[in-house]
Parts: sequence; C-alpha cells; structure tokens
Amino acid sequence: MTNQREKRNEASLPHSVFSADWLRKAERQAAQETGISLFTLMQRAAKAAFLLAQREFPHTQHWLILCGHGNNGGDGFEMARLAKSAGIRVTLLAVEGSKPLPEEAEMARTGWLKSGGEINSADSAWPHDADLIIDGLLGTGLSSAPRAPYDGLIDATNSASLPVISLDIPSGLDAQTGQTAGKAVHATYTVSFIALKPGLLTGQARDYTGKLHCDALGLQSWLGGHLAVLQRLDASQLGTWLHPRRPCSHKGEHGRLLVVGGDIGFAGAIRMASEAALRTGAGLVRVLTHKEHAGPLLTARPELMVQELTAASLDEGLEWADVLVIGPGLGQKEWGKQAVDRAAKWDKPALWDADALNLLAINPGKRQNRVLTPHPGEAARLLGCSVKEIESDRLLSAQKLTERYGGVVVLKGAGSLIASEHGEMALADVGNAGMASGGMGDVLSGIIGGLLAQKLNIYDAACAGSVVHGAAADEIAHRQGTRGMLATDLLAVIAPLVNPDLKK
Repeated sequence: MTNQREKRNEASLPHSVFSADWLRKAERQAAQETGISLFTLMQRAAKAAFLLAQREFPHTQHWLILCGHGNNGGDGFEMARLAKSAGIRVTLLAVEGSKPLPEEAEMARTGWLKSGGEINSADSAWPHDADLIIDGLLGTGLSSAPRAPYDGLIDATNSASLPVISLDIPSGLDAQTGQTAGKAVHATYTVSFIALKPGLLTGQARDYTGKLHCDALGLQSWLGGHLAVLQRLDASQLGTWLHPRRPCSHKGEHGRLLVVGGDIGFAGAIRMASEAALRTGAGLVRVLTHKEHAGPLLTARPELMVQELTAASLDEGLEWADVLVIGPGLGQKEWGKQAVDRAAKWDKPALWDADALNLLAINPGKRQNRVLTPHPGEAARLLGCSVKEIESDRLLSAQKLTERYGGVVVLKGAGSLIASEHGEMALADVGNAGMASGGMGDVLSGIIGGLLAQKLNIYDAACAGSVVHGAAADEIAHRQGTRGMLATDLLAVIAPLVNPDLKK
C-alpha cells in the first residue's frame, strides 16, 4: 500500500479516463489505424512494466511472474523474456485453460520458451527466495469473482509479503466500477496500458492499486481523437478555474452567500461550512441557524453575519443572497423542513447537502442550477436503493442522480465523482483516508458554495471545490499523516489552494 506521506499517483498521469469496455474493443481498431500490430502493443506493454520494475526495485534478483490464460498473461510471458535477457532469475507460473491462448499471448508464450524459459503449473511450489511478484493473472475483461486456481494465486500473492506489480489492473478488480466480486490482488504498483480506466480510480480501487502509473504505448495521438468517459482532476488544474482577482475588486463582486442549517447540537456543521466559504473567497457570508448558536459563531468567526433562522429572516436572506448552501446540521424537524420547502422555490444557484438531501429524497424535485453532494448513504436514499447498489457502479449511480434531480451531483467517496445532467463527468483524484471523519462534508459544502458565490458555473464550482477539498486533506496528511485529521484542519490550507497563481 502507498505510504500516506507519498503522492498516491504520478503527476504525469493523463487526465482523460476511458471506458474499460470501449478500450478492449477499440484496441484492435487502434492497431489497424496506427499500423501497429497487437503483438507490438503487447511488447510495448511488457517493456513499460519491465522498466518500471527495474526503476522501482533495482536490487531484485528473482522475479515470480504469474500468468493467466489471456492477454494479461501474454504481457507476463513477454515481461519474463525481458527480465531473463537482463540477467534476472525468473520463475513463471501459468494457468492453463480449456481454450487456446489468444494469438498474441501465444506468440509471447512461444518467445518465452524459445529464450530458454520454463513454464510451471499454477499449483507449483513458490520459490522461497523470490523478491518481486508480477501479477499478470486477470485483466480488464473480468466479469465475475475469480475462480480456482486464480483465487488461490491471489491469496498467495497477498500473503507473500513481497512487492507486487500488477499489469494493467490488479487481478480481481473490476476495471469499470472499481469493485471486487471476490478476491483481488493488493498491488504495490499498477501500470495501466493505453489509458486509465475508471475502476483504477474510484470504488474500492485505492485499496488495491497502490501507486498508479499509465503508459499509452504510443497511442496518445490516436486516443486524442476519441471521447473520454470522464476527466481525472487534480490540484495541477486549479489554475484553469481560479484566476487572480482584479486589483480594484471589492467584496460585493465576490458574492453574497447564505448558509442555512445548524439545529440544536449541530453548530459545528454550520460553522465549518460557513468558514470554509470565507476561506474559499466568498465576499460576504450570512448564516441562519438556531438562535443559541449565534453568539458562539460570532465569537469564533466574527467575519460571519449570523442570525436566528426564522421564516422572516429566511425570506430576507434569500432576497439578499446570490447563492444558497442549505443542509449542514439542519436536521429533519419541522424547523428544517420549512427551510427546505422555502429553498426549493428559490431560483438562484444553490448547494444542498446532508439533511437537505434526506428531505429532498422524501419530496423529490428537479432543477438545473443546484449542486447535490451526497455520500453513498444519502445517494441510496435519493434513488430509493441500497448503498451496495450505489457502490456497485458509482458512475451509473451519479448519472442516475442527475437524471432524477438535475443540476450537478458530487457523489462523495474515495475518488469522488462529479456529474452534470448534460453528461459531463469528472473524478477528483485527490484526498486520502484521513477524510473519514466527521465534518468533512460540511467543509466541502462551504468550499463549493464559496466558489459558486464567485460566479463559477455549477459544474466548474463542483469540480474545483472537490479538488480543493481533497488537496487540502492531502496537504494535511503530508504534514502529519492521516490518522487524527480533523475537518477544521483543512480550513488553514484552503486559501493557498484557491490562489494557484502564488505557485508561479
């Protein structure tokens, strides 16, 4: 697994992510249109993985290479040949199948045997002195839980306490959804071939991929002529959304944001959301909350304007505001229900989170200028299904949410997805396990709300806000690790991220 102080992915990873199903079908077309044979592509894939192994594990002397009965195994055969030619000792175990190997994989197998290599059966004893495992068992065509002997080989790989490089995808991980129907390899490194697939970035992917690499195998130009299924977002792109301010700008130009929530006992949620909006650059932030929270909020953050939430103050606040954030700490009592009912009739940009989403699930409504930020449990309530169904295909779940509710949806999780009703989709490839703590969603709501107030459109605000949120958590993890991270820790590092011009 990746050390929490290291960057999870290479900065050079591509930002376009392609459907795994489409890539499998398009590989032959790519070879034909570029004049490159499929076997040449296999050779390039093996070389890319071989060079990665040499760079990251230069002192290893005995590689255990596991080959499945498909093209993923063909990559393994070819990698074994390269390693043997370089003087590395190789033990190769191969799974036999009832059908012939694909043509290119058979060519790689023949090349390995001609080089003097040996093929051991899948049930052979493992060498005691192997120091690196190459996982070429199952590729992106996986459609069910691994069966024998694959499941046993995956178990043995995970129990070996050796570094593992997975070819294209960790065996057992679904390349489209990032889910595991059964056992899956926990890789130290994964090198994806041709393009990134969604299942390497969302769902359960982070538990299995380790540090992710990608090699286009010389097909970059060809890929550029095709439509990606989603865009991978990271902190390097913040400058595309967030530009330096005009020197003579004033607070009125940066938006009036109304934040509604914070029932009795939930003052922290509204505090974190509203301060995050200020830190993101909203010009003016007004808070409507329970009257007992007004004094403590003003003491903690005097830059806020705080009032008791009543029917009159809500009407006045909505008349004043450019943007609304509703839901943090709101609760589902009559107090909160009335606020949501009034907000549903408001026609300016809004973000709904937390209990506003739970109330929306009871009385669904569709609108174009709204951002919803559900975690999987809230998403399940919004769609009337189980959390398991949401997580089984997060891309499809995000699309269903936009179809039913309109606007933009941020489906939170490891690899948060941002989807719009117009078909746009992105993935925030930032954040870490330290974010599994209370209040993180409130901070995200405030960040996105603050960007909406500064007149970013709802999709760009959701994308940029999700990146700022995760990148802030990555900065904290770099300083202190993931365990013990608090949502309020992020507040101090938001400002540098929303001013990307400072790095130039």
